[in-house]
Amino acid sequence: MLRGLYTAAAGMMTQQRLHDTVTQNIANVNTTGYKQVNSVARAFPEVLLSAIGGDQQTSTPIGKLNTGVFAEESLASFTQGDARETGKTTDFAILADLQVQDTATGQNYVFDANGKSVQDDGTVVYQPQAFFTVRDGDGNVKYTRDGEFHVDAAGRLLTAEGYEVLGTDNNPVTVTGAVDQLKVDEQGRIVNPDGTQGAQLLISVANQPNQLVRDGEGVFEAPDAAAAGINPMAAGAQVEIRQGSLESSNVDSTKAMVDLMAAQRAYEANQQVIQYYDKSLDKAVNDIGRV
Repeated sequence: MLRGLYTAAAGMMTQQRLHDTVTQNIANVNTTGYKQVNSVARAFPEVLLSAIGGDQQTSTPIGKLNTGVFAEESLASFTQGDARETGKTTDFAILADLQVQDTATGQNYVFDANGKSVQDDGTVVYQPQAFFTVRDGDGNVKYTRDGEFHVDAAGRLLTAEGYEVLGTDNNPVTVTGAVDQLKVDEQGRIVNPDGTQGAQLLISVANQPNQLVRDGEGVFEAPDAAAAGINPMAAGAQVEIRQGSLESSNVDSTKAMVDLMAAQRAYEANQQVIQYYDKSLDKAVNDIGRV
């Protein structure tokens, strides 16, 4: 009976985390370049077996008995958001559809709505993603899809948080002349208002975007750049820089509301189970025990 209490309590905590994740997505539905987060839940026995390397089937399975669930991790979905026009010369949107070729078959992987492809042997291949490269006040390099930039008094191109936007020479991008006459082509090459050739925006490609860590300011960090496969955008890559536009969030508000209600109902169901066990224990202790 106590096992049932623990199972229901674990379910409540998991649903609370799922609820919080969906709420975060809904709150950022209008945030430029925001990438929605999906929580992944697994049963306790599955997590334990996987941790000790015993998740491989060695005999005929007869079923599962899961005695609890755990919201294991939250994964960002890097799928492309819609581009909306703003007409502002310092607004930029990245439109990317980077492909990965299967070396065995020579065919491109087919990615699902979450930007991943699961192979027959269980191997997961993630779709590479492109990002603007920025640098914060402490000199840390970060990555963002929020292209709502502005130019300061010194002519530096900055993000809304004040991070420097980097060029392909790894130096901050500077703009000379009237900002409203700034021109940037589809590859991120800047033509200054005075007609001179400026820097080129550094577009970084993360071949393993699942290795990026959300920083909370609309940017991502790469604790291990090698593991994330960070490289400058290659010439001819399927990436377009669209000036005068911003990328909207990729949150599906309708699905998010459905997920929110489902998490709430599941939370209430687990709550009722705990109340049932509490009444049963009360009878066992105070009524049956007295007899």
